[in-house]
Amino acid sequence: MVKSENYDVLVVGAGMIGAAIACAMGLKGIRVAVFDRALPSAFEPDQLPDLRVSALSYASEQILKNLGAWPYMEAMRMCPYRRMAVWEKLHFPPGRELDKRPNQTVFNAADIQHSQLGFIVENRVTQLGLLKRLEEIESVSVFAPATIASMNFKGDTPEVVLDDGRKFSADLLIGADGAQSRVRSQANIRLNTREYEQQCLVATVEIEGGLQDITWQAFTATGPEAFLPLPDINGKSYASIVWYNLPENVQKLMKLSDSEFLEELSTTFPKELPPLVKLHERGFFPLARRHAMNYFTNGVVLAGDSAHTINPLAGQGVNLGFQDVAWLSEILINAFQAGEAPGSQDVLMRYEKARRRDNQLMMSAMDAFYHVFSNDSAPLKVLRNMALGIAGKSTPAVKEVMKFAMGISGQQAELAKRH
Repeated sequence: MVKSENYDVLVVGAGMIGAAIACAMGLKGIRVAVFDRALPSAFEPDQLPDLRVSALSYASEQILKNLGAWPYMEAMRMCPYRRMAVWEKLHFPPGRELDKRPNQTVFNAADIQHSQLGFIVENRVTQLGLLKRLEEIESVSVFAPATIASMNFKGDTPEVVLDDGRKFSADLLIGADGAQSRVRSQANIRLNTREYEQQCLVATVEIEGGLQDITWQAFTATGPEAFLPLPDINGKSYASIVWYNLPENVQKLMKLSDSEFLEELSTTFPKELPPLVKLHERGFFPLARRHAMNYFTNGVVLAGDSAHTINPLAGQGVNLGFQDVAWLSEILINAFQAGEAPGSQDVLMRYEKARRRDNQLMMSAMDAFYHVFSNDSAPLKVLRNMALGIAGKSTPAVKEVMKFAMGISGQQAELAKRH
């Protein structure tokens, strides 16, 4: 009979969230085993930008700095953005888009004495930075590539069995294995799910005009059209284009040739879109809001996309995940130091109380945005454009929205604070 290797905590998923949790606890000497089916390929400076990128907030930046991963990420690449513009596309009766933007709100980091609002970073760069940091932490073991044959949550301690027969047990198992979480499913934690009518098309393009420092989002009846700047590579400039649209329109766009797609982008997107040189990659994914009915059960707890996925309108999904990391690791470290069982209901309830309300609040805010801007009702259109126009002129309101989006308003976990 194969004997189980015993750890303090098992983490399923070595993505951004799972790796960050393992870092946070490993730095306190807690013994952690991390499992994943595969690790990302090594970073090459000449590689074109990956399709999947995230807008990391100030709070997420502090978390990654406090974990020691940020220097590794900086040594790869990232792009700061200092301004963010939001407006609704308005047209003259003949159909031509308005030249002026009376309904535009611009958020500028300088208005709140910050050098930037955040950073656009490829997900792989963030994950690789965290994995590099994990290599330096003796109390953390990463098992990847590894295939989990089974998980057992019925006994006193959770157990993971790999397909090669190795067994691992701990007082607590953390599910950080993404939106299709196997941990969540096997722990019988139910989901509250809502599919959106839109899909999200993402494209990486080469642009003219040099490195940009602004990200913008123009709302339309079929969904937002968004622009995210990416770092320059070998003297060439790049951007991530995000196009929310109805599924049938997304399918048509995916079938266009590269040149036809660029032409469609250039004619449809706002005039703020820089000249497009080349399309490098495109893909799409459906949009859904998912929220676990509970964040934990006996000896098992969820974090990041395993617990919640959100409409990506404001790019807050990964930032909510890093807030989960900060609170969960703080609560677990305190429990270990106080001699409490980390998998106990009392301990895990503290985490759920710390995170459920804030996650729900952000989900509801994104839902409200989605409904308000996906509605072509004339009175609603007038109201929302008045609101955008007023917000653009109201400095205190704009500053508060910026602080909220940057994760610097309200109560902060210690890991999210600047040290």
